[in-house]
Amino acid sequence: MEQIKRIEEMERCLDASREAVDRLAYALDEYEDVQSDLKDLIEYYDSDLWMSDFEDDEMGRLPEDLKRGVLSEDAVYDLIADNRDLISRMLRVIAQETEEGSV
Repeated sequence: MEQIKRIEEMERCLDASREAVDRLAYALDEYEDVQSDLKDLIEYYDSDLWMSDFEDDEMGRLPEDLKRGVLSEDAVYDLIADNRDLISRMLRVIAQETEEGSV
């Protein structure tokens, strides 16, 4: 009976781990695919062009139906901060797994 419970529990661990690893691999593929976009966005946000576009938006010079989240003062900044937090989190996980000998 103990053996059956152990095998069932390890099977649950296998299934949960396989699903999580597959989801993370897919998400990491997507993340890698947008890195050049993120770099372009950061360069734009740090440029005079962003400020010019922002000011034109503030002056009402842009079409009202134009999607303009990129011109909000927080959207890009928050994305950059979230990205840095995610990188730090990934590094912590890697360090912990390396320390524990799982990698």
